[in-house]
Amino acid sequence: MRRKSAEAQVQAAEMGKLDAFDIQLLNLLQADALATAEQLAREVPLSASAVTRRVRRLRAEGWIAADMAVVSPKLSDRRLRALVNVQVHEHAEERGIAALRAKLAAVPEVQMILDVAGANDLAVLISARDMADYNDLAERLFQNDPAVRRYETGFVKRVHKQSAAIPLRAGDGDQT
Repeated sequence: MRRKSAEAQVQAAEMGKLDAFDIQLLNLLQADALATAEQLAREVPLSASAVTRRVRRLRAEGWIAADMAVVSPKLSDRRLRALVNVQVHEHAEERGIAALRAKLAAVPEVQMILDVAGANDLAVLISARDMADYNDLAERLFQNDPAVRRYETGFVKRVHKQSAAIPLRAGDGDQT
């Protein structure tokens, strides 16, 4: 019975779906991307070599987009963080808005760009060295862009939680 189940899981993985082991591995790797296959195998009922093969496949298939280091609050807390809400002109062409998104994406200080619903069209998280740095960025990115109608900035006082991890559950990797 267990053999058949494992074969079914392998077939599902080969068809571009994630099985329970894949989901478990992805959750563990989001918590610690440097975990060894041996460490992961202690949490997932697979051998270290099976874990290694699965992680290699997850990377090859694009389920793991990147591994990154999160800097200590000793560094990040010194930065000025700004949440910028952007309204685009009602008659702005989609290619103008796309150009704005591309311009924002190319700037290292821009940490996140979200299309949002409601009064604003975009929400942008910026990390600047200080207020002068933020003002230079805001002028360059928003003030003279023809697609931008208006923008409003709020500043982050404290960060109580920061995570890029997405809690995955069974079925999250099913492709339709």
